[in-house]
Amino acid sequence: MQVPRRKLRILLALGKYTIYRHATTGTGSGASVGASRPGALQKMREWHRNAFSNKFLLFTNVGISLTLSSVGDILEQQLELYNKEIEQYSSIRTRHMATSGVAVGIICHYWYQLLDKYLPGRSMRVVAKKIVLDQLICSPLYISAFFVTLGILEKKQAHEVWEEIKEKAWKLYAAEWTVWPVAQFVNFYWIPTHYRIFYDNVISLGYDVFTSKVKHSPSTHLPATTAAASSVKLLKTQQA
Repeated sequence: MQVPRRKLRILLALGKYTIYRHATTGTGSGASVGASRPGALQKMREWHRNAFSNKFLLFTNVGISLTLSSVGDILEQQLELYNKEIEQYSSIRTRHMATSGVAVGIICHYWYQLLDKYLPGRSMRVVAKKIVLDQLICSPLYISAFFVTLGILEKKQAHEVWEEIKEKAWKLYAAEWTVWPVAQFVNFYWIPTHYRIFYDNVISLGYDVFTSKVKHSPSTHLPATTAAASSVKLLKTQQA
């Protein structure tokens, strides 16, 4: 009986050695599955690092702003369809809002870099200055850029764009003061510069819905015939 027992011990020892070798060297089917996961994770990390690097940050910020401006308009149009305020979804309107998101994304990208250059640091005093400057300078600037960009896309006359700004811009600016001082405190105090527009757009998705609603609400400064003609022209363009 001693010989079979000795053989059994040898076989068990060989089995333990084989399992240990597979675990340490990464051989076997289980190891190959596990190895593919770190590879995919590594690719995601590399993509993230490149996307938010100084080389590609502008394109990333513009892409984020474009995407969420489009999503905000799509959500607003779905709400308007549900409330029967419009008859059908307008892809042209969404494309115009996306283009305005590009303009706003470019402005905010360079604005944040400018703030960090001349007001470095994260002290309460520095953050407070950034919030005030952001509300007094950047907000009016990009709200104006928003209306001007859409006015050009909609082929409006200069005086029509100006009248629309006077009529509607204050609504967006008032909403800015209710949302962004607190949001920008978090942004300037905790968020690194290269993530700020991403943070902005995530927070402002609801604001983008409101922006689309204000922009496309009926304008009192336009004659009824002009407004109707503009709506018919937009509908014909979309159907074509």
